[in-house]
Amino acid sequence: DLYYLMDLSYSMKDDLENVKNLGTELMREMAKITSDFKIGFGSFVEKTVMPYVSTTPLRMMNPCLGNHNCTSPFSYKNVLSLTKDGKKFNNLVSQQQISGNLDSPEGGFDAIMQVAVCEKIIGWRNVTRLLVFSTDAGFHFAGDGKLGGIVLPNDGQCHLEGNMYTMSHYYDYPSIAHLVQKLNDHNIQTIFAVTEEFQPVYKELKNLIPKSAVGTLSSNSSNVIKLILDAYNSLSSEVTLEHGKLPDGVSIQYKSFCKNGVTQTGDDGRRCFNISIGDEVNFHISIESQKCLSKDEIIKIKPLGFNEELVINLKFICDCQCSSGGEANSKKCFDGNGTFECGACKCNEGRIGRVCECSKDEVRTEDLDANCRKDNGTDICSNNGDCVCGTCECKKRENPAEVYSGKYCECDNFNCDRSNNNLCGGEFSESHGRCECRKCICDANYTGSACDCSLDTTPCLAKNRQICNGRGECKCGSCRCTGSKFQGPTCELCPTCPGVCAEHKDCVQCRAFQSGDKKDTCEKECSNFNMIKSFPLTHCKERDANDCWFYFTFSVRNDTNEVVVVEQLECPAGPDIIPIVAGVVAGIVMIGLALLLIWKLLMIIHDRREFAKFEKEKLNAKWDTVSGFQAPGVQTSTGSSGDPYLRNFRQSHQSCSGRCCTFLILLS
Repeated sequence: DLYYLMDLSYSMKDDLENVKNLGTELMREMAKITSDFKIGFGSFVEKTVMPYVSTTPLRMMNPCLGNHNCTSPFSYKNVLSLTKDGKKFNNLVSQQQISGNLDSPEGGFDAIMQVAVCEKIIGWRNVTRLLVFSTDAGFHFAGDGKLGGIVLPNDGQCHLEGNMYTMSHYYDYPSIAHLVQKLNDHNIQTIFAVTEEFQPVYKELKNLIPKSAVGTLSSNSSNVIKLILDAYNSLSSEVTLEHGKLPDGVSIQYKSFCKNGVTQTGDDGRRCFNISIGDEVNFHISIESQKCLSKDEIIKIKPLGFNEELVINLKFICDCQCSSGGEANSKKCFDGNGTFECGACKCNEGRIGRVCECSKDEVRTEDLDANCRKDNGTDICSNNGDCVCGTCECKKRENPAEVYSGKYCECDNFNCDRSNNNLCGGEFSESHGRCECRKCICDANYTGSACDCSLDTTPCLAKNRQICNGRGECKCGSCRCTGSKFQGPTCELCPTCPGVCAEHKDCVQCRAFQSGDKKDTCEKECSNFNMIKSFPLTHCKERDANDCWFYFTFSVRNDTNEVVVVEQLECPAGPDIIPIVAGVVAGIVMIGLALLLIWKLLMIIHDRREFAKFEKEKLNAKWDTVSGFQAPGVQTSTGSSGDPYLRNFRQSHQSCSGRCCTFLILLS
């Protein structure tokens, strides 16, 4: 039996067109699986009250906007009870119209509840029952009805009149647990056919509803037949056992023997997967009772989704057969104060205790164990001993050094905190304390829950003999630096610090010499140390804006910052002008003399080259008489009028006069 329950809100308009031919097509496909198949159809929208739908008369007639023609809103309507006539399914579904509502979640839970509990109207048979829930939205559940003023919880009864759910305005939505109960009671397996957007929501719902499946519905429900077939195959390939309510003190355990030799226990022992037709699986069930009940009980076990069930009648045997052979007044029962039967003492009248060792006159008989319970609790002797006549006798341990103690055996000497796996100890298997009543009692110079915190501050001393360099606290023998910039075992490392000298430069300058960048804010920013003026020091050397040097030291004494500064600034002397001017003038003179000497040297070299050239030309010259003129002491050569030197001489003679000409001749 398959009942198709569809959301007919306006967003499912295109889906309705594809479902109109679902009947005959699904009948044809299911005929390949079963020869006995029925199909039904129902639809739902929402509760017909505000704020779920608009209750104005116009919107109640047509809840859709614009020119869309929609039917009046309704909660749930059984359109077609289960039938074998696929054509009738198609005809009735084709006559359905889309409706509408205001909010996004739909009232599908109301519809599922009515489909489950109205067995006769829906026409459920004693066969496999499938409910296909098709929607593209979320769901309302118990408590949401308060928005519409509906506070009565869902009663889980059938309220169909004329195939319409008539009490949606009166009862709240059912809770998930209520829905699970009704689906299981009526052996209905649910297939959620939802769009991709709401897959996560319905997968979480599937985990809460046994024997259910989730399929991804396309935007127009075109894949609905494939979705149903896949979900059916998935559900039919799984067997899950479930039992009813167990009597008080009775527990049940499952162990499954599935295909391919797979064995499962615990909660997984209730189910087997990947089962095909003809496969056989076995379940071993163990039932145990912790109490002896006076009347018989019944347990029902059944596979989910099937109508068959196994009924187990429980009969409790409270007396053991060995009791008939008991030893009366046995010495094993405190010198004959009871009968020893079935390995235990059955005390005579007036005697109580494990071996009948106590008299009712000596102890309070209303609750013998009351004196053995600490703070009126439930544990007798803290579960570490036995209550003997109202007094705890603590258990012995294998290790004789480990003992339980206390009035209620609540103490021990082996469950204290450990450090480096040592009880109340430290490193190298040392013990720094003792364990008393689950608490460490530490030795001197040690503290902490495991006595692993040393009070010795020697490891925290820095090179300046200050604890943690005055930059941290010594805890458990190690420094915890107060500033994030200080590091190291004694807080002496500061990778990002500019240096103590540079750090306090501006404050020392403003307080000692009333100058520097912090001159105006000196009292506010530089009052965190005591300043002492002293004689020359060499620890910190800094320079101010006037190129003057000042010296100081910085230290921390007894948690107080202390600065010792030299009173006098060390400023450089002014420059001596006369030596500078004399040096400049002397330099200029020397440079001038050097340039003159270089020029003179170049001239001498040049003159010598010219004179050498002249001498060479003189030796090669050939003289001739030019125009009846002959220089004294100069011989002329005839036939040499074409000599170039003679021509030059003549030209020179013609252009010269007087003593200048004679000088040129002699020079030549």
